[in-house]
Parts: sequence; structure tokens; C-alpha cells
Amino acid sequence: MEMYIDPHLHAVSRTTDDYEAMRKAGVVAIIEPAFWLGQPRTEVGSFKDYFSTLVGWERFRAKQFGIVHYCTIGLNSKEANNEALAEEVMELLPLYATKEGVVAIGEIGYDDQTAAEDKYYRLQLELAKEVELPVLIHTPHRDKKKGTTRSMDVSEEHGLPPQMVIVDHNNEETVKEVLDRGYWAAFTIYPHTKMGSDRMVEIVKKYGPERIIVDSAADWGISDPLAVPKTAALMRKNGIPEEHIRMTCYQNALTAYSQSGQMEESDWLAPEPVDQRLKHAGNSVLRGGQTPRVEGSSEAVEN
Repeated sequence: MEMYIDPHLHAVSRTTDDYEAMRKAGVVAIIEPAFWLGQPRTEVGSFKDYFSTLVGWERFRAKQFGIVHYCTIGLNSKEANNEALAEEVMELLPLYATKEGVVAIGEIGYDDQTAAEDKYYRLQLELAKEVELPVLIHTPHRDKKKGTTRSMDVSEEHGLPPQMVIVDHNNEETVKEVLDRGYWAAFTIYPHTKMGSDRMVEIVKKYGPERIIVDSAADWGISDPLAVPKTAALMRKNGIPEEHIRMTCYQNALTAYSQSGQMEESDWLAPEPVDQRLKHAGNSVLRGGQTPRVEGSSEAVEN
């Protein structure tokens, strides 16, 4: 089976069925960026619990279905506009940025491109330098080209090497500049909006596989956690060389995020066996009466 990495998937919004489907489709690892939850958070404690979920329960839950889970930690651009709360969140970030499995600071950048967004984007770039982590940039959905250029300009002002920065949510309007300037160009594949699989195939045909990353950004909206393997299949159907598929749907993400020192191929090539009898803080992925999956054992163990 082919192996895939989905380096931008909001797993807290997905079900265990999604995990099982991803694993069957060849997804061996995912990266879950910190982001907003559909409505603004009002207390710093909600950020603390959310970050704890990313480095704790969700990492455990993914492992129980045979997928290695990593995350990025950051204050998203949308909620950076609540400055009083943002100040409190900034105090939290260093506590989580160095946790096991954290592979970048992100997703950060611009939404409406306000002064507050710029302030907290810059502060988090400095944090990334301090903890020696890559940066995951969220490019704005409105006025994307201007925001993408600005994101890179500011990153360079703060001395971030382009190879340490992944610029996500690209499209045909932004990809050339991102690649020309030496950044990683990531694309979020959605069923009906933003970047679709057909368009992604054409981009790989035009620009090749260097520094291009395919992801799903599957979240609480209409999205597809199988977007990476589905896009790979469409590439294959359209005659994209197998090596180009491997690079854009696996290797480039590994190369970019392994710069964190927290992610390496052996994590999934030689994993611990799945054992759904295990619990995290006393909690199981199973419910009463369900038989746990236990790899390497012929015993049926009751939950």
C-alpha cells in the first residue's frame, strides 16, 4: 500500500470512522494545526484545554487507530484580534511549543490583515525562532495574494529562513511567488471550494513536485479527510510520475516538518502495536461491549 501524510487535518473535528478510513487509504501520519473552532473562544482556559487535547488525547486517539499524530501550536489570526485574550494566550504558547509531537508554530498569519494580527504574527515568529521550530502560515481567504506576499515579507523581516516556513492555503494566484522565494507551498484540498483535486493535478503538472505539499485541512465544515489519497489517485490517473506523487503527498511534508526534530519516518515504519485496551487519563476510545483491537495478540479482550 502507498503511504501518505496529511500535514494539515483538524482531527478534533473528525470521528474515529475517519481515522479508520484514513488508515485503510494509506495515511500513516497527520499533523493537526491549532486553529479556531467555529466560534470565538472567550477565556484563556479554553485555549489551554484545546492545546492539551492536541498534545494529549488526540495524539492517543490517533495511535489507537494506527496513525501517528503530530500538531502545531499557535494563536490563530482570527482570534488574535481579541487583544486582551491574545496576550494571555501568548503566555501559554511557550509551555506547549516544546511538548512531544509539536512540529511547528502555527497556523499563524493574517485573516483580515489588521494591526493586531500583524502584532501577534510577529511575536509568534519570534517564538518559533526561540524554540527552533518551523512555521505554518495561514494565508487569508480574502485578498489572498497581498496577504501571502505580506506573510513572507514579514517572515523575512524576522530572519526566518524560507525553508523553515510552510505557506498553506495556496492557489494558482500565489504558488509561483511562494516557490520562487524558496518557501514550502501547501495546498488545502476541499470538495467544493478553495483548491480542488483537479486543479491540484494541473499545478503539479505545471510546477513539478519540488516543495509542493498536498493536505486536506479537514475540519468541522464540509471537507474530506481522504483528500490526500484521493488527490494522489487522480494524479496517478492523469499520468503524474509516481515519484512526484510520493513527494507531494508524503516526502515533502516529512522533510519540512522533520526540521522540528519531533517527526521521523521510523515513527510509523516501526510503530508500537495498536492496543485498544489502553487508556489515556482513564479514558478509552471504546464504549461498553466493544471488542478492542489488539495487534500481535490472538486473545479477545473485553473492554
